[in-house]
Amino acid sequence: MLILSGFNYIELFELSPLLIELVTTKKEIGNMSLRIVFMGTPDFAVPSLDILIKNGFNVVAVITSTDKWGGRGNKKLLESDVKKYAQEQGLKILQPPNLKNKAFLEELAALKADLQVVVAFRMLPRVVWDMPRLGTINLHGSLLPKYRGAAPINWAVIRGEKETGVSTFFLKHKIDTGNLLFQSKTTIGENETVGELYNRLKYIGADLMLKTLKAVEKEDYTPLPQDDALATKAPKIFHENCHINFEQSTQAVHDFVRGLSPYPAAWTLVDGQKLKIFQTLKEIVKHDLKAGTIVTDHKKYLKIATLDGFIQLINVQLTKRKRMDIKSFLNGYTIENSEVPAKIEPNIAN
Repeated sequence: MLILSGFNYIELFELSPLLIELVTTKKEIGNMSLRIVFMGTPDFAVPSLDILIKNGFNVVAVITSTDKWGGRGNKKLLESDVKKYAQEQGLKILQPPNLKNKAFLEELAALKADLQVVVAFRMLPRVVWDMPRLGTINLHGSLLPKYRGAAPINWAVIRGEKETGVSTFFLKHKIDTGNLLFQSKTTIGENETVGELYNRLKYIGADLMLKTLKAVEKEDYTPLPQDDALATKAPKIFHENCHINFEQSTQAVHDFVRGLSPYPAAWTLVDGQKLKIFQTLKEIVKHDLKAGTIVTDHKKYLKIATLDGFIQLINVQLTKRKRMDIKSFLNGYTIENSEVPAKIEPNIAN
């Protein structure tokens, strides 16, 4: 309790705004006591950085990817979403091309960070993640130890999970294996795409990161080792691995499409042309058709046979054309072949 002597009630009443400012300042100073370096690149990381800034944490620098040339003709210099936000907030920005560079390591050490926070950044060498006195905390897009790796959100959907979430943990040398701090769960909708889930998880993750840093600041947390026996992998996904295998269940194909939509997008070949598929519906029904057989009225619907039914195509994109609904696609394109390649090897869904 704060006791002030030597003031009458009128003086205390006039002083109250100053007391409020003092209490507010004290709260901000509490957060400011931790010197934090934030590392991240894509839009997924922005809400986490934003929530720390808005809650008064002392982010002394932001480390993000280097600018890259892109756009039409590679004539536009593209900055990361994290860099754009950091510039708006007037934060110090570092963009090292090499995380083991001596000059960068010296500059990082000079920041005297108590803690580093990593959200959607590249793999760190030990000399970086082991530098702060409190260590380095990472936000991962799964309920660890499940889905360790570069594409946890994609894989959770591809595997047909009903639930996923985010985890915070202390980094150590082996990827995504550090001691767990906190987790937050969420359900995955039956037809939810990875893009939709991604957009929800980045805000769920931001709230969890705030909870984590408040706990670390108060030393109110118990790190828990991960059970490696429960671990599953979530490796990086490449475009060539996204070719749809229709020689499996309707549910598996549906989940495969959802887990790759909108990027990098599942695809098949129609008349030898690549057709990206962004949205599908399931039709479980017995039939005698070969997997990969196209069934269409050439006007309103197009579905492809699987082992136990059909996958109805709802939203697609043919090479060098715009993304469109299936009715618009059929209105401008006449399908000649009656089937698509059914079984693809290798396929990441197998």
